[in-house]
Amino acid sequence: MAGKRSIFEEMEQGQAAPRQGSGGMIDAPARGARGAIRLWLIALFLMVAAMIVVGGLTRLTDSGLSITEWRPVMGALPPMSEADWQAEFTKYQASPQFRIANAHMDLAAFKAIYWWEWSHRELGRLIGLVWAVGFFGLLLAKRIPPGWTQRLFLIGVLGGVQGAIGWWMVASGLTGSMISVASYRLAIHLGLAFAILGLAAWYVLLLGRTDSDLMTARRRSERRLFGLSTGMMHMLMLQIVLGALVAGIDAGRNYPTWPDMNGHFFPEDAFSVDGVVTWRALFENPGLVQFIHRIAGYALFILGIVAWVRGRQSAHAATRAAFNAVMAMLVVQVALGIWTALSAATLHVAITHQIGAILLFVLILRARHLAAYPVQGSIREGTA
Repeated sequence: MAGKRSIFEEMEQGQAAPRQGSGGMIDAPARGARGAIRLWLIALFLMVAAMIVVGGLTRLTDSGLSITEWRPVMGALPPMSEADWQAEFTKYQASPQFRIANAHMDLAAFKAIYWWEWSHRELGRLIGLVWAVGFFGLLLAKRIPPGWTQRLFLIGVLGGVQGAIGWWMVASGLTGSMISVASYRLAIHLGLAFAILGLAAWYVLLLGRTDSDLMTARRRSERRLFGLSTGMMHMLMLQIVLGALVAGIDAGRNYPTWPDMNGHFFPEDAFSVDGVVTWRALFENPGLVQFIHRIAGYALFILGIVAWVRGRQSAHAATRAAFNAVMAMLVVQVALGIWTALSAATLHVAITHQIGAILLFVLILRARHLAAYPVQGSIREGTA
């Protein structure tokens, strides 16, 4: 696989192959805590996945603008008294969302949306703390295997950037006549969350096998299958970003029909925003954004079928099983997408659809990993 390598790629270029019979530097117990790092990354992965789900619920309940300040440290504690609650509510009452859309809201209703946003931010703080304690603890103990320091540090850097983007997103909904966050910024925020999730998952997969095993398996890699799964990964990332644009402008609630869109194949007045024809319609017109999201879903499904057919031809049972799992989840996810549209993005259906995206993303990464590093089966054991 010549050419530029993906950030999800596995081996450092120029890394020397281990000697025959040796597990390589990363496998030596005295040179790294491979198992401990894997468990730590699994914990981070689960927390980021939970963060995505809580973030989705925060958006679906219109809770994201309830906290109008960015206090990374001091904001860790919620209001502790009625006076504190009233102070927070007063700040929210000055926001466009309250003045335009929620002027009827009382303190009790404010508390309900506040807890969603606070929980989302608190989980982000916890993820940062778990990463920092794990990374610097391993670094000081000199237990990070060779070649892994930069990879593990990258996750922390991206997490910090994600926190800043989160506030940048919230700030977009606190000025002018905005009653929700900017959909562009929401899409960037969700896309980066999935990038962090993908890196953690990929590293977990790599650390699940020894370096010498990966070196040997790489010689049996199925390049076309790896390319197809890489294409699916990128297509799903695009679909996730498009889904964020749909959520950002509530496009999912405007066309509760399928396969048509309120009686039309292509939505009416699709290229205008506020009555003006503009390129911004690609990102801001609810009908056009919803249409693009649907078409991208169909394209992903077709690509998934092609990858599945190819995957069934693999010489390795584990790889075949991985692509079967991807295809099964892809069918479920398409069904969830249709259900979400028909239900006008009802809360429990929409969040289940988002959870489905997480599961599908991870299964695609697993299939991609096995295409790059097939597991050698045994004819005697029936795993060939």
